[in-house]
Amino acid sequence: MPLNSVEAPGIKADGPLLANMRAEVARLLDRKNHSFPGANPVSFSRRHLEELEKKDYYVCEKSDGMRYLLYLTEDDLGNEIHYLINRKNDFWFIPPGTFHCPTPRDQQAWHNNTIIDGELVMDKKPNGEMEAKYLVFDCMVLDGNSLMSRTLDKRLAYFKERIFDPYKQILKDYPQEVQHQHFLMELKSMQFSYAIELMFKQILPSLPHGNDGLIFTCRTSEYKFGTDPHILKWKPEAENSIDFRLSLEFQLVQPDEFDLAEGITEQYHDYDAMPIFNIHVHAGGGREDPWYGTMYVEPSEWESLKALQQPLNDRIVECSMDPQRRWRYMRFRDDKTEANHTSTVESVIESITDRVTKQDLMNAAPKIREKWKQRAEEQMNRQKNELDRRRTMSSNVITSQNQGVKRKADEQCNGRPSPFTPDG
Repeated sequence: MPLNSVEAPGIKADGPLLANMRAEVARLLDRKNHSFPGANPVSFSRRHLEELEKKDYYVCEKSDGMRYLLYLTEDDLGNEIHYLINRKNDFWFIPPGTFHCPTPRDQQAWHNNTIIDGELVMDKKPNGEMEAKYLVFDCMVLDGNSLMSRTLDKRLAYFKERIFDPYKQILKDYPQEVQHQHFLMELKSMQFSYAIELMFKQILPSLPHGNDGLIFTCRTSEYKFGTDPHILKWKPEAENSIDFRLSLEFQLVQPDEFDLAEGITEQYHDYDAMPIFNIHVHAGGGREDPWYGTMYVEPSEWESLKALQQPLNDRIVECSMDPQRRWRYMRFRDDKTEANHTSTVESVIESITDRVTKQDLMNAAPKIREKWKQRAEEQMNRQKNELDRRRTMSSNVITSQNQGVKRKADEQCNGRPSPFTPDG
């Protein structure tokens, strides 16, 4: 059955099964930590413009979807099964028979011990219907072989050749199966980092799903667990945000004459009045989340929050900074268990105060392209020089070997009669 919600994409594992699955993935990644292993970006600031000039980066759209790792594995009976793993490290079992990733040589075979990185989005089709897509932007492990130490371009090449191309082919061969897929898998479109104008003018406007920025990823970097300084998240000014832990502080009031008449004699919390919205960041190391500030809420917003009829306290809330430098509510992030780490908060604040606009990126593109082309030319020259060096060495070895053979023949014939007579 096709997926209709990116927040609950299957059957949620719990209890011993969940613990076993987390341990299994940790072993596959050679980790002792059983937390979510996915890489996370840092916020883009002005200093990163120079970074784009110094190194090769790919750029892609930042989808407004839900981050998941896709785990391809087998059950105890050797059957093909799949799990989606969210930021909370929850495992969601994909219904059997609704997704299949064949191997290159056998459409009936499947991949095992494979971990893919991507995000689920809901695409809007021309007829108005919604369609779930899993957009892949990295591959961590392929059939038990870690790709973590490989560069991004190599990881993506392995994924395309071994997984994505066979997947596309089987759906092409059996188009009637498309309607039964839980979701469709696509390889996220990656452009060279200087293709900024292409991104803003062609790719982003034509997307069938929501988008809230750009992601730049270093082409030559290894895959890194946790925060990766070589994955850069650029957002429009209005979209720059931080995920805080929210705690509500309701005011204490003294009992009035009506309270006293009802026998209430001690001060109490007024849960009808608008509270103070305290926000906290994540410090790590088992420490309590420190207080960071408050979230500004209009009375009408408070009424809307109450109308949700959901618990508000101790939830992760995404906030943006308004022109008055006040933190404002954007949405709850129930897909996360922790607020942003203090280091991430500092990165976002730097991005806000030293912001890079869309026009700044477009202005920087020609220089980024020039430096990219320069590096590519230098690399080609190095490869050519290395090839020439090897050819020269090989030629010298052959010449030396030939000279040695000639000397040996001369030594053998020196002082000896020729084996052939002049008549011979």
